[in-house]
Amino acid sequence: MMQPPAQALPAFDTRPAGDPIARLDRIPVWPYPYSLLWVLGAAYFFAFFDIVNIGAVLPEIASEFHVTATLASSAITAGLIAYIIGAYGIGSLADLFGRRLSLVLSVGLFSLGSIGAAFSPSFEVLVLFRFITGLGLGAEIASVTTYLGEITPASMRGKYTSWATTCAYAGFVAVPFVARFLLPTYRWGWRALFLIGAAGGITIFFMRWHLGESPRWLMIHGHEEEAEKAVRQAEACARQRFAHPLPEPEPRLNRSEPRGYPTSSLLHPPYRRRVLLLIALWFFYYIGNYGWLEMLPTLLRQISYSLASSLTYLIVSGVGFVAGALLSIWLNDRIERHRTLFVAGLIWVLALLTVGLIPQPSVIMAAGFVASATIGLMVPIMYTLTAEHFATPARASGVALTDGLGHIGGALAPILVLIGTLNFGFFGGLLVMALSGVGVLGLLPFTIRATRKPLDEVSG
Repeated sequence: MMQPPAQALPAFDTRPAGDPIARLDRIPVWPYPYSLLWVLGAAYFFAFFDIVNIGAVLPEIASEFHVTATLASSAITAGLIAYIIGAYGIGSLADLFGRRLSLVLSVGLFSLGSIGAAFSPSFEVLVLFRFITGLGLGAEIASVTTYLGEITPASMRGKYTSWATTCAYAGFVAVPFVARFLLPTYRWGWRALFLIGAAGGITIFFMRWHLGESPRWLMIHGHEEEAEKAVRQAEACARQRFAHPLPEPEPRLNRSEPRGYPTSSLLHPPYRRRVLLLIALWFFYYIGNYGWLEMLPTLLRQISYSLASSLTYLIVSGVGFVAGALLSIWLNDRIERHRTLFVAGLIWVLALLTVGLIPQPSVIMAAGFVASATIGLMVPIMYTLTAEHFATPARASGVALTDGLGHIGGALAPILVLIGTLNFGFFGGLLVMALSGVGVLGLLPFTIRATRKPLDEVSG
């Protein structure tokens, strides 16, 4: 039997102040054990370690398997294509069967892929396992973003998404440090880097004990008693940390949620326009983002920088990822998100052009630090903003679909960057990245304004 079509525009009435979601949103402190944050942070650390390590080892892979730099970059492209498939496929499972299940599946997949890549006997096998890794990475990023956005009270939604992303960028920073030691010294160093990424699988065992299901997901799937229990536990934890009585819950808009398969609601107003806008936003952003993250070592090698020098510059500039993410913890809920993103995006474009025009060691390190810091600042805010555009029944699918299809830009980034270098040399590669940032700046004004507002007031 066919599912009824999704409602185009959700109706709503007033939700009573005693409703579990209203009570969750009014809590002024982090209402869960901090171990939950550490488990998610560790999973994110190893996921992002795995995202960026392919860029560091790309020259070594080309040498090991006797392939060109262009062909070697197909390992990046395969992973990003898989990212799209995994983000949407497992993201849909998260909407249907729960956020917790999708987190476990995603971590298991990227860990399995990393182990396989480490022991690949040929380039073709390596590409296959990077594809499997990409399935898990795409799913995890969509799942963590959705999960944190739903379990966190409205006033601090951005703060804790930024906290998790800070852990992720610590994984970014760790790659060049480890690669600086392994790659110049050991022929098998690139394989060891993949194995380190696989260590993220250990967090699966801790997820079983520390991660509860999203109360919002429980409510819309008819598990009111479980949602009530989860919120009572959150309130009890918050009372132990908060020196004053918890504020009274405010009545919220109670929207009737779209029915049917999650994606079906995304094809109707107001979500259809939001989907197209966010796909375009992420598409442009990921061209520059992945161009910088994955291709910089290759570009530096092309202008005669040694492997050791390239990794040293990555270490210095990479500290900017964590610096930017730490700054986003403070900014994410203080200033309207699209304004912060616009200023950071403009600085990002200027930093990329500076590196391209003046590829001297000191400039690469200084401007590279700024470029990396803006990435670290922008990504958690963009994740938070994306999740706010969708209602709970299709939130994971919406995040996965837009972020996932946006990764087509990331998949094209190595090709576009290399084409840029063919025509304009090193500067051409950086120019491609900078132009993608201009596309981001043009789209940001059309996003919704949701900072510090309850999800049910802005997602419908």
